Amino acid sequence: MACDLWLVPLVDVLCHSPDNPFAEEIAVYDKALGEAGLPSVPVFAYMPGLSGDVAPVAGFDYDALHFLRRAYLLKLCGLEVTPVDELGGDYEQLLEMFESTAQQSHLVWHYDHAGAYVPVDFPSPLSNDELLAGGGPLGSAQGLLRELEFVAESIGIDPANPPSPPEPPDRPTSLEEPAGPIPHDESPFARERHVWLGLHAASTRSLGQGSMIIFS
Repeated sequence: MACDLWLVPLVDVLCHSPDNPFAEEIAVYDKALGEAGLPSVPVFAYMPGLSGDVAPVAGFDYDALHFLRRAYLLKLCGLEVTPVDELGGDYEQLLEMFESTAQQSHLVWHYDHAGAYVPVDFPSPLSNDELLAGGGPLGSAQGLLRELEFVAESIGIDPANPPSPPEPPDRPTSLEEPAGPIPHDESPFARERHVWLGLHAASTRSLGQGSMIIFS
């Protein structure tokens, strides 16, 4: 099943528009941030070259996302990061054995098909009843980037000089259809690397241009 990542520029021309399609979601995020004593979702003044247009930034399949989450948990728990051909019971065991650890991870503790990362720095994902009823735990783009950098070398990526990110999807993909093919990569961690590069592109652009990342 396919998963798309989109960037939503947090510019005033979008966020202050009465037609802002993300107004309800941002209000829920602001409430969760406020309850945690954090600043609200930032809104930036329009600048030339940046519009309120929402655009895809990456795409991959859900299984590959779980492959990367598995690698991160193995690394975080001091276990050997080994490649696998398919998801097996070891990933579920990791989630059960280290549930409290997983719940502190922006990469792991996030809905597959919905939810957002905002460019506000906080240590672990935020969760309340409203978030869980909608898009799931709210993540930090800064926190996601730190976790990607932490796991990078375990899957053969130099976080200081990563490969170029893959091209974003040329059209929205539906939940039921397969994700597009990944570029050729002879690494045994090819699927993990593909997701890593997509998430890394999303998180760095989120911080660089002031956008939130949404899953669809």
